[in-house]
Amino acid sequence: MDAALDDVFIDEISFPATDGYGLTGTLFLPRGAKRHAVLINSATAVPRKIYRGFASYLAHRGCAVLTYDYRGIGDSRLPAMVGYNRPKSLVGFKASMSDWAALDVTAAVRWMRERYNTLPLAYIGHSFGGQALGLIANNTDISRATFVASQAATWRLMTSPEKYRVFAFMNFVGVPLTHALGYAPGWAGIGEDLPKGVFLQWAEWVSSPRYLFDSKLPALENFAKFRGELRALCFSDDPWATRPAVELLASGFTTIKPEVLTVKPSEVGAKEIGHFGFFRLEHRDTLWRGVAEWVQGE
Repeated sequence: MDAALDDVFIDEISFPATDGYGLTGTLFLPRGAKRHAVLINSATAVPRKIYRGFASYLAHRGCAVLTYDYRGIGDSRLPAMVGYNRPKSLVGFKASMSDWAALDVTAAVRWMRERYNTLPLAYIGHSFGGQALGLIANNTDISRATFVASQAATWRLMTSPEKYRVFAFMNFVGVPLTHALGYAPGWAGIGEDLPKGVFLQWAEWVSSPRYLFDSKLPALENFAKFRGELRALCFSDDPWATRPAVELLASGFTTIKPEVLTVKPSEVGAKEIGHFGFFRLEHRDTLWRGVAEWVQGE
């Protein structure tokens, strides 16, 4: 780890989801005074480890930060009963994206709110992690939220030719393969393995004109409950979280006026950022600093 972050204490923890399922997370704490609490919520099929550098940076600035894995992902996937350090098969594992929000994200917010009840609680959502904010009933506990490449991910709002590749993969490769295997394999190019229900709901949303807003989820009513401040970042070279897609997600928060910012790689001295690049260490003094200062109200 960078020498400048040596004053950060890192602890591997576990906490229960709202239904009792065990979730694994990492807590990043400053050695000095804690001034803010921050919850980092992952993208689909992305383990929490990719957020480690950014979480350490925030802790260095006085934040108590939690990263965690949704059920079926990373260290929140059950281990196999045989073999050394092998994950259990996801065949038959029951989970959906809406479960991730209702059971896992809700629990993570509650855990942070209860543990750091005297600190303002900020929410950082990457891709699906931002979408989940609108689906959880306790989003009223969040004072500030930052979305990083978080969008209403309908294929129609992606850039060409990527949107046609995504549509074809989801419907003609991903869905049949998931039905055949009983889960969505990471080797197909989606990142980590995904539970069947997660991938199928994701594919349904991606194929819908307004993404999750076209579903009949009762949890959609929670979008209107959020009354904190919201800043959504999109990057000009991200083919998935385009500005129209980010704006569509932001429009769901009807009781506030979210701020949507587009960042060009050249503006921060980078050649590319894309959907995942924000979390690279090279952005510590530019993108990371900007988000940290906004989260901390500086």
